[in-house]
Parts: sequence; C-alpha cells; structure tokens
Amino acid sequence: MSLGRWLALVALVVISCFSTWKVDAWRYGKQLADLNAEHQTALTRLANANSVLIFKEQGKRIALEQWLAASDQVHYRALSDEKTKHARLRDRIATADLRLSVQLDAAATTDCGGVQATAAAGGVVHGTRRAQLDPAHAQRIIGITGDGDQGLIALQACQSYVRLIK
Repeated sequence: MSLGRWLALVALVVISCFSTWKVDAWRYGKQLADLNAEHQTALTRLANANSVLIFKEQGKRIALEQWLAASDQVHYRALSDEKTKHARLRDRIATADLRLSVQLDAAATTDCGGVQATAAAGGVVHGTRRAQLDPAHAQRIIGITGDGDQGLIALQACQSYVRLIK
C-alpha cells in the first residue's frame, strides 16, 4: 500500500470518526435540550401549583383577618354597651333615682318591724318583704356584676373564635 492510499485511508477514518462524533454531539445535544425543556416545564408546573396554594392560603388569611376584625368590633361594641349600661345604672343609684332592694325570706323576717309586708299602692311587687340596700353597697354590687358581664362577653368572644377554627 502506498503512502498516499495510506494517508487517504487514515484521513477517511479520521473524517468518519470526526463526523460520527459531531453527529453524536448534535444528537446528544438535542436530547439534552429536550430534557432541559422537560425539566423547565416541570419546574414551571411546580411553581404554578405553589402559587395557587399561596393564593389560597392568602385568601384564608385575609378571610380570617376580616372575621377577627368583625368579631373584635362586635366584642368591643358589646363591651362598651355593657359599660355604658353599668355606668348609667351606677349614676341612677348614686342620684337615688333607683334603689336596689332584696327580697327577704318570709320565715326568717317575722319580727322585722321596719319593713313593710306589702308594697305601697303604686308598688310593683305585692306580698313579699323587701329591704332596700345602702347606695354604697348597691354601687359595689353593680361593679361586681359589671366585671362579671365583661368576663362573660370576653368568654363568648373566645368561644366563637374556637368554634371558627375547629
């Protein structure tokens, strides 16, 4: 074999190896690009699904914040109405516009000379013995019931919140 043929054969082998290598590189490059596109599509789908979940959770959070604000407003209104009612009641007791009385046990009060057995002509309660409380004691009783009412209002607010989150 002559040197020219030998060089031609070597050149042919080199060209075929190089072209095979180049074709394989193009083919693997295309496969790699396809895999990269599929991976990008999968990442986009995951990001979209995550965005949907985030929007749902934000909607829930906003709804909860709105409910809490409305509940707070209702609680505050009920509390301020109760405080106003108790303040008016304390004022009426302080000005002697209203007097608190207690009903006495009929068996235990047989010897009370100072308490009427029946109400006066314009009275509301007939036939029971009643004793009027001192205004200072009445003020303390109204204060205690006011604190109790405020506690009950706070308890109702807590219970409605717990019912919501169940």
